[in-house]
Amino acid sequence: MSAPLCTVVVGTEEDVVTARSRARRIAELLGFDRNDQTRIATSVSEIIRNAFHYAGGGKVEYALDQDAGLYLITVSDEGGGIADVKKILAGEYVSATGMGLGILGARRLMDDFSIRSEPGRGTAVRLGKRLPAKSARVTPQRLAKIAGELTKSASGDLLEELRQENRDLLRLMEELRARQQELSRLNAELEDTNRGVVALYAELDEKAERLRRADQMKSRFLSHMSHEFRTPLTSIMALSRLLGDEADGPLGGEQKKQVSFIRKSAETLLEMVNDLLDLARVEAGKTVVRPAQFHVASLFGGLRGVLRPLQVKPEVELIFEEPAGIPELYTDESKVSQILRNFVSNALKFTERGEVRVSARLNADGHTVVFSVTDTGIGIAPPHLDVIFREFAQIDTPIQKNVRGSGLGLALSKGLAELLGGRVGVESELGRGSQFFAEIPLVYAGGGAEDAVSPACDLLLIDDEEVSRYLIRQCLGPSLKYAEASGAAEGLALAKRQHPRAIILDLKMPDVSGFEVLKDLKLDPETRRIPVVIMTSKSLTAGETASLGQNAVAVFSKDVLSSADAGERIRGALGGVVNGAAS
Repeated sequence: MSAPLCTVVVGTEEDVVTARSRARRIAELLGFDRNDQTRIATSVSEIIRNAFHYAGGGKVEYALDQDAGLYLITVSDEGGGIADVKKILAGEYVSATGMGLGILGARRLMDDFSIRSEPGRGTAVRLGKRLPAKSARVTPQRLAKIAGELTKSASGDLLEELRQENRDLLRLMEELRARQQELSRLNAELEDTNRGVVALYAELDEKAERLRRADQMKSRFLSHMSHEFRTPLTSIMALSRLLGDEADGPLGGEQKKQVSFIRKSAETLLEMVNDLLDLARVEAGKTVVRPAQFHVASLFGGLRGVLRPLQVKPEVELIFEEPAGIPELYTDESKVSQILRNFVSNALKFTERGEVRVSARLNADGHTVVFSVTDTGIGIAPPHLDVIFREFAQIDTPIQKNVRGSGLGLALSKGLAELLGGRVGVESELGRGSQFFAEIPLVYAGGGAEDAVSPACDLLLIDDEEVSRYLIRQCLGPSLKYAEASGAAEGLALAKRQHPRAIILDLKMPDVSGFEVLKDLKLDPETRRIPVVIMTSKSLTAGETASLGQNAVAVFSKDVLSSADAGERIRGALGGVVNGAAS
């Protein structure tokens, strides 16, 4: 509830000055600082002058609302009202007399503002300013004191008020001038800073270009020198083998030992040269990816034989887990093998006892295979986990001093995995062993002249039941060229690679449901136009049938395969897409 302080009736210019003076004096008595006093007086002055000029006068009421913490001034008149209040408040009103500008200025200077105006019934404007935070609560005694002070100043000199108003204006102009000077100074500093930033960017671009050229020169040097080193090393190894075989006569015991040392040193150096050459090719983008179809089981079978000579510690067992539920991959088998060889070689070096276990599993996304090499070795400290995949990175450990290595194997593995569209990583605990892993996409997504391209097929059958696939082939006859997949991931890979004329899809499969396969097929630009027929033994709800109908050309129960006209019905659903196709 507000407590009235005083009222001023405005009928003359002198009354306008008095109302302004009263607004300032009350603000001073309530504890407002000089800037706020000026803001309040200026706001009230603008609104009062509007009432005086456009309505011939009015009334100004001063009050205090302690509950809301506001000093309130209400200016009211009985004039013709304002017809375009909304436009004025929105800043859209244009007036030749400047009407409306004072209202907007007053609203900006005050904390609380409201206006009510009706044509022919006058206007009332309420202005409010929040009381200073440090202001003491206004008691009845203080209100009485404020009223007394106002009575004393009621007969004050109007000329002095005008002088005070001029002094306020001059002070505000000086403050504005000082702020303008400060803004000019800040703009100059910003311009200097911008010039410095531009120069810094130019310098960084120049350094980045130099680094890029240096990196290219390094890659070219490594590639060239690796070739140059390889020829003499090969000769050294061949000659040492001839000496070791005693082709030109027997050798003494010490001589045999010396020849074996020469051969081992040459093998170590050749291994380093090969890694350097491979790494240089990857960095230069000249590594050719030759994708082909292969199974993880055959990959592991080849690795067993290759890695057997590295298993020299009887206390360490090398174990290959039997892969299960992983479809056929279509990527560069030799590069996946190289990644795993590097992982296993490192694991065997840094494992004194226990086991090194190689495994593979289909990732949850159904599109990548996670190859893992887990050991029971010395482990890696957390600070070194980000270092080991860098070139020539070697960790200072007691075992490290006793093993050979260039520090290139893991860096090369990282580059090869990224080349195939995957990534590598490691999880390790010091003293508890490590697990290196590589996530490799089921299907290599790159392209190029060197990539192998499988021939297109007429019909792709995606069904985990071999009997169902056989019955479909029997119904449609041998004139079509078929491709078959026993799982969702394998089916998606074949669809992208072989671009069949049509797909027959089962809904119930062990890895991913046919609903998800259909969704993936229609989201992929390469496969979205391939017509799909659903062939399922699943009992479908009305909602599932409607959902499938949006993306499939037909939905059949597998019971149709037992009917005499099954082939005709399927071909009819495909609209002649596979009719007359040659095998």
